[in-house]
Amino acid sequence: MDMKKRISLELRNRTPAEVAELVVDNCRTSDGEVEGLTDDFKELEFLSMVNVGLTSLAKLPSLPKLRKLELSDNNIAGHLEMLSEKCPNLTYLNLSGNKIKELSNVEALQNLKNLKSLDLFNCEITTLEEYRESIFELLPQVTYLDGFDQEDNEAPNSEADDDDDDDDEEGEGRAGPKGDYDEEDEDEDEDEEVSEGGEVGLSYLMKERIQDEEDDDDYAEEEEDEQKAGVQGEKRKRGAEDEGEDDDDDDDDD
Repeated sequence: MDMKKRISLELRNRTPAEVAELVVDNCRTSDGEVEGLTDDFKELEFLSMVNVGLTSLAKLPSLPKLRKLELSDNNIAGHLEMLSEKCPNLTYLNLSGNKIKELSNVEALQNLKNLKSLDLFNCEITTLEEYRESIFELLPQVTYLDGFDQEDNEAPNSEADDDDDDDDEEGEGRAGPKGDYDEEDEDEDEDEEVSEGGEVGLSYLMKERIQDEEDDDDYAEEEEDEQKAGVQGEKRKRGAEDEGEDDDDDDDDD
């Protein structure tokens, strides 16, 4: 995808003046120049053009509020004077993976008075003897070079800090990850209780059914016994009556 089309998509129905951050990494320029970016992006503070085939910054528009510029993995060899002219308030500049070989290639950055962090990692210039000392001497306003200061202290990850702050602020207005986790556990517990309750209910019903069947069997046996007892009683009664009739006959005969 070419840079113009990518920028148009990244606008997402916004006007250029409403955009504060713009990322067009891995798209392509037709002639190694910046395309589709205009002076209308006057509110832009962060711009990332990583691996887009840039060889020159001659067509970079005026971006007075731009503070962070990502230009890593391009083919820029020098001519960086456009940066101080078009982006005078830059504080962070990443030129790693470009074609910068000599100190003279970055000398133009002296005019970026607010520049605090510069990255030249994977550029040929880093192989020069006393490279770090020379850069810090050439650009005294720079605090961090390739992520470390002159005493080899690592630069703070300001973006990570910002994310942490955002998380804290969001946490004040809504349940955090821990709350979500507890809620999920509670849902799982409820599911387990329902499941267990279903099993208990089923077992109970089965037991009730078996008990009912046993009660029916007992009742049937009792009824059968009663019927047998009744029949036997009837037989005994009839036998007694028969015996009584025989006695009467004997008396008559006498």
